[in-house]
Amino acid sequence: MAEFTLHDLQCFDAVIRTGGFQPAAAMLHRSHPAVFAAVAKLERQLDLVLLDRSGYRVRATEAGLSFQRRAQQLLRELDGLRVHAAQLSMGEESEIHVVIGDLCPRPRVLGMLGRFFAQCPGTRLHLHFEAVGGPSERLFDDKADLILHWIDKGDARIEWIDLSKVPFIPVVAPGFLPECIERPITLEKMQAFTQCVMRDTALHSPRQDYFVVEGAPQCLVPDQAMKKEIILQGLGWGHLPHFLIAEELRDGQLLSIAGSHLPGRTDDLVVARRRDRPHGPVAHRLWNHIQQEAPALRRALELKRQADP
Repeated sequence: MAEFTLHDLQCFDAVIRTGGFQPAAAMLHRSHPAVFAAVAKLERQLDLVLLDRSGYRVRATEAGLSFQRRAQQLLRELDGLRVHAAQLSMGEESEIHVVIGDLCPRPRVLGMLGRFFAQCPGTRLHLHFEAVGGPSERLFDDKADLILHWIDKGDARIEWIDLSKVPFIPVVAPGFLPECIERPITLEKMQAFTQCVMRDTALHSPRQDYFVVEGAPQCLVPDQAMKKEIILQGLGWGHLPHFLIAEELRDGQLLSIAGSHLPGRTDDLVVARRRDRPHGPVAHRLWNHIQQEAPALRRALELKRQADP
């Protein structure tokens, strides 16, 4: 059996994934004849029919699918090796971009970052504050080295470290709702009251609406601190992270209206970065630093929850 090349494997894998030679050529920035020749050569070298060309669109044979599964393992290893080589060639970064999302307990997260960057005087920290879909958009636009927010854990491009569970609770100020309102409180009953909603800072990603009651008047806010203040002043109601309102719930300055119709929810706060991008030595040390600090952050937030009556 003659030797085949990584280029041959890449062309074959691209044809299967895109469904044709022309789209595979576009994806690989190769010419159509070059991709066609590479796959044909691979079949000759393996003495296997990898593609069924009898239909309008080519498709993998049973042998082709089996071979592709093994080939993809090798191609992933190759991508990882390239990233590792890029990391080895990088010197210490002059700047790091970190995005803090609206899910973060800011004092603790900023303290964690402050302790790290005090030991890195040669690296400038660029801090960005984003809400809702903004952090993930910055990450995928290559405008952030890492983000502290929630993510889609099913996205294979991302790796993450779990930091904490963050419950979101629907709350109102005392007297915001009339005493005559019937329990349980439903979404339909809340349509008459102004809802305080976070503004999504994503610029081009699909809009993400969380907890929004359709038909209710809205008050848009840029961050959780402004949202909390508006709710405290009786100008609206909304969902807030427990760590931000634990004391107000204990003191009766805010009242939970959580129930079967307004259950709230719990999100995972994580630190995340691109798995498919190289990261320099400072970014690696920052990643490890956050991983070491994560248990203390979890304990602190858990104590807040346990102290809530």
